[in-house]
Parts: sequence; C-alpha cells; structure tokens
Amino acid sequence: MAEIDEIRALSDSDLQSNLDSIQEELMNMRFRVATMQMTNINEMKLAKKRIAKIKTVIREREIAESY
Repeated sequence: MAEIDEIRALSDSDLQSNLDSIQEELMNMRFRVATMQMTNINEMKLAKKRIAKIKTVIREREIAESY
C-alpha cells in the first residue's frame, strides 16, 4: 500500500518519465525472455503492475481536473 502513496506523491512529469522508463524496461525484459537470458520471469509481472498503478494515478488526476 505504501507504493501507491509514493506514486501519488510524484509530480505529473515524474509520473510520465517513470512510466516511459518502466515501459522501456518491460520491452527489454520481453527480449531477454525471448532469447532465454532472463531467469526470473516474475519481474515482468511486477513491472506490469507498476505500469498499471502509474496509469491509474494519471487517470485519477485527469478525472479530478475535469470537475
């Protein structure tokens, strides 16, 4: 639960840069899995969850701005 609070504390530009870097990291993980260089596949799952959390916070802020 503390992780979502940390994400909410970030600014909009920090959220976007974080999102971009994690998406790039996920792409690299996919390449490593395809070439059988990655041993811990659970890292992909954690990266996907982090992306979802960041996108959720971004969407929450968009909705809050519309009111």
